[in-house]
Amino acid sequence: MEKWQGWDKIQYEAGLDPHFGTKIASIPGGDKLLACIQCGTCSGVCPLSPYMDYTPRQIVAMIRAGFKAEVLSSYTTWLCASCYSCTVECPKEIKITDVMYAVKRMAIQEGVYPKRFPTPVLASEFFHSVEKTGRSTESWLLVRMYLKTNPFKMLKQAMLGFNLWRRGRMGVGVESIKRKDELHRLFTAMENETRAERRAGQEVRP
Repeated sequence: MEKWQGWDKIQYEAGLDPHFGTKIASIPGGDKLLACIQCGTCSGVCPLSPYMDYTPRQIVAMIRAGFKAEVLSSYTTWLCASCYSCTVECPKEIKITDVMYAVKRMAIQEGVYPKRFPTPVLASEFFHSVEKTGRSTESWLLVRMYLKTNPFKMLKQAMLGFNLWRRGRMGVGVESIKRKDELHRLFTAMENETRAERRAGQEVRP
């Protein structure tokens, strides 16, 4: 039986986001989210559901109910291995894996992902690296991730990093592309579009 962790507290309707489910359903691949019949097939086939704070079935139910804060701050989406078992087996053909990716993006944008958990920090640092230089230098990406999550673990991995560098498998220089200004204009345009969508969503709220 699934355990609804954290749901023993009273949840008031005023604290929910009634547009959260609709927003997630509006993304490519999420259009069938509202048709979920809560059969639990996704949770049954997910190899990592025993380690999640909320199972995939529960996440879908919480999204539709408007539990935005709980969904974005949960570990579930970051433990998702993107094996697509849930998507393949879903009787309603809901692209649950794509829904998980949408939740990840929103969590990073709003900065409410689990703190000191390596996966979201790695994703965020990767984005910032590509945004700044157009490239992702693995060595510095790992350094920034460990500094923000577990600096002591970085010391344990130091010898491994040294051996990779010695064999030419990991560089220490910062890679970059030419014409970074064009890339920056692209990111700026995307950010402006995202802000416009957020403002439009806020305006339609009661």
